[in-house]
Amino acid sequence: MRLAGKRALVTGASQGIGRATALMLAREGADVAINHYPDKAGTHRRNAESVAAEIEGMGRRALVVGADVALEEPSNRMVEEAIQAFGSLDILVNNAGILRDATLRNLTREHWDEVLDVNLGSMFNCSKPAAIHMREREKGSIVNIASVIALMGNIGQTNYAAAKAGAIGFTKSLARELARYHVRVNAVAPGFMDTDMTRAIDPEIKEHVRQQIPLGHFGTADDVAAAILFLASDDARYITGEVLSVNGGWYM
Repeated sequence: MRLAGKRALVTGASQGIGRATALMLAREGADVAINHYPDKAGTHRRNAESVAAEIEGMGRRALVVGADVALEEPSNRMVEEAIQAFGSLDILVNNAGILRDATLRNLTREHWDEVLDVNLGSMFNCSKPAAIHMREREKGSIVNIASVIALMGNIGQTNYAAAKAGAIGFTKSLARELARYHVRVNAVAPGFMDTDMTRAIDPEIKEHVRQQIPLGHFGTADDVAAAILFLASDDARYITGEVLSVNGGWYM
């Protein structure tokens, strides 16, 4: 197992790519802290507990942590809780993200701020306490989820593209800061994936995108999780500051 004895924290892990990542890391031997958004209805909590049950069924430890990672203080508490529960933290996956698509003419400042806060601000909020811990231990891996949209742009996604482009710059800068402490920082840039986030998109738009993908089909959450696993593992021990695109050739 590539992650035997490792401890990981995955944000936005109650569904989609985050869920697939948490399960894949656990299958490779890691104990996993599963972050979810603390919604009033409790839906995300129940989903996170389901992920935890699967992980525990593999013989790994799981921790369910509700925290709005767009906010600094809850994020700090979450990272500390994971460290206290597991004894250390080896892997952080900054996956939490949302969409609030609209052309710039129709985009509200509220939706601009919300997307930047969740998709980019959360990386600062979670990476800072995790990086301090990893720096002290002189080992660790941080994997940030960017997007192909950061590289190519897309109509109606100025907020999302800006946040994900920021994630790439954040990744490269933090990688330079932490390399001397043997902490690696990389990013994965998914293309159009068949996930909960994209299933609500108009079928005609989805078909138009599919026709532009050289491999001819959408990717899955597991496709992204596999890339995250590679970058988080010692297989990528000499890789830092990189962006690994997982997009079926949609953007080359």
